Amino acid sequence: MKPLGPIPAGYDAIEGELSIGGKGARALIEEAGGSPAFIYSKDLLAKRVVDLRAAMPDRLKINYAIKANPFAPLLEFMSPLVDGFDIASGGELNMLQQLDFDLKRVSFAGPGKRDLELESAIRAGVTINLESENEARRALDIAEKIGAEPRLAIRVNPDFELRGSGMKMGGGAKPFGVDQDRVAQLAREILSAGADWRGLHIFTGSQALSEDALIEAQANVLDLADQLAQEIGQPLPKLNMGGGFGIPYFHGDEPLDIVAIGDALSDRFDTLPVTLSETELCIELGRYLVGEAGVYLTEIVDRKESHGVTYLVTDGGLHHQLAASGNFGTVVRRNYPAAIATYFDAEPAEEVNIVGCLCTPLDRLADKAHLPRAEVGDLVAVFCAGAYGATASPSDFLGQGAARELLI
Repeated sequence: MKPLGPIPAGYDAIEGELSIGGKGARALIEEAGGSPAFIYSKDLLAKRVVDLRAAMPDRLKINYAIKANPFAPLLEFMSPLVDGFDIASGGELNMLQQLDFDLKRVSFAGPGKRDLELESAIRAGVTINLESENEARRALDIAEKIGAEPRLAIRVNPDFELRGSGMKMGGGAKPFGVDQDRVAQLAREILSAGADWRGLHIFTGSQALSEDALIEAQANVLDLADQLAQEIGQPLPKLNMGGGFGIPYFHGDEPLDIVAIGDALSDRFDTLPVTLSETELCIELGRYLVGEAGVYLTEIVDRKESHGVTYLVTDGGLHHQLAASGNFGTVVRRNYPAAIATYFDAEPAEEVNIVGCLCTPLDRLADKAHLPRAEVGDLVAVFCAGAYGATASPSDFLGQGAARELLI
């Protein structure tokens, strides 16, 4: 038997069935238009932002990195809850342009920005987090050509990393950002060109579950920002401190102590150097804001035995939940939090493998899971599905198509 990951707080049962937003799983599938479906909870999204703001210093702004989940109704719901959005493509910029949202509250990071993306961002007033000297010069040339003042910041590749992070985005050779020893010279070029200088973006890693590691990384970010501001020769207008806050996916994972992180930041903010005393300070979070607010519901279409092993075959799978299948950067496959949604409060009765409908052995949603007995027509719930689910999975693989999505 393999343990399942911990089901996030905030989910209840109605007459034995998983409920989200006061509605049972079967009713939600019907409302969504069928199975499989991602269900996102407004209550849990709002609670996460409220709890985070209560823990963090008042001065700290919170941005949402929309790559975690760009579902349009979710973006519209998050818009008044957060202080800004972070994007990583022209396509994501187009999504935000459909909203009534101040695009000056948007920043654009990511290597390999095309000229058309840079032009669109400059015209929209978006802050561009520059990833290289070449990108900076292209942005300046484009701005001069169209007669606009670009809002430019520099993404820094720091010499340090975020310990224990799932993906390391800083330290050593990286495709992301400008190495810290070259930042000051580039910043001076941007200033002398007359651009609207917007400061620094220092992102060190993602999916960290150690508050000590995050506290250390944030302290290093503030120290480096002070050092670079001194080298540039003026205080920073803005510092994006990155994110990295993780959520528990697997057995043994524990949620972050965000109060400890907030307390440590408050202490640092009380003694900031002159270079940062008036700086706009923010963090950017994706999965931490939305990951636990989403559930993937998929119907069991077959129950079969093979060499004494029971398989529950669903109409969903890795084409919607690549990460839960273990194929999104995981070295050793472990079970996400999952349940039989139609018997959410029932006691486990058997060991089963939950697999998807694709003709590949990679399509697994749970291995050797101890769960209540389920039959054809019952629903499986995969939790922590609010981030890097629908748009981070190959939905068109084998012609399966996208899952439905519903915000309630």
